[in-house]
Amino acid sequence: MKKQMKIYNKDKKVSKQILTTLVILLFGAALGTFSKYLDYRQAQLPYLLHIMDERLDFHNFLGSFAPWILIAVCISVKSASPVRAAVNVFAFFTGMVSCYYLYTNFIAGFFPRNYAMIWFALTMVSPFMAFFCWYARENGKAAVIFSAGILAVLFNLTFSYGLIYFDVRSIMHVVVFIAAILLLRKSPAKTLVMMGMAIIIAISVKIILPFHLW
Repeated sequence: MKKQMKIYNKDKKVSKQILTTLVILLFGAALGTFSKYLDYRQAQLPYLLHIMDERLDFHNFLGSFAPWILIAVCISVKSASPVRAAVNVFAFFTGMVSCYYLYTNFIAGFFPRNYAMIWFALTMVSPFMAFFCWYARENGKAAVIFSAGILAVLFNLTFSYGLIYFDVRSIMHVVVFIAAILLLRKSPAKTLVMMGMAIIIAISVKIILPFHLW
């Protein structure tokens, strides 16, 4: 009887994991479709969507990396294990990128090959990044470092800066950055350390890399 219960519980757990991944896949597909719809039909949007897009530049915001990275990080840290994080994030990007470019090709009638290759590459490496992002949910030193790395990427996606200037890309990018801080926050002291490290890493990356994706 105990053995049967263990098998039943294991099967139930696996079924729940499969269902969760399927929901995430469909969620990504819906967001990818909506993102391209917003971009392609921006002049013909329903009134409320048109006002939102006009005020917040929503279609360009969804065309950037920041919102998708935030969603991927959220999926990662909320997953049950690093492996589940990898599977779930890969499912999300597969659904999102596939539907975005299916809409682009078959409805919008064009296919931006070079830009698509960047997103396809991101989809392929997303499981590996998600695996390590999962550890950002903890409170140890490694978690602070991983969290700082994530925030460094979002910092460079949110702010445009140099020796004599500092600017914000958009209000929505700031919202994403603040949401990421809240998602990854630790104790007050560790959060301050995490933020300090993130800024140092962000500036270092900006100086060292000969190119930028943001």
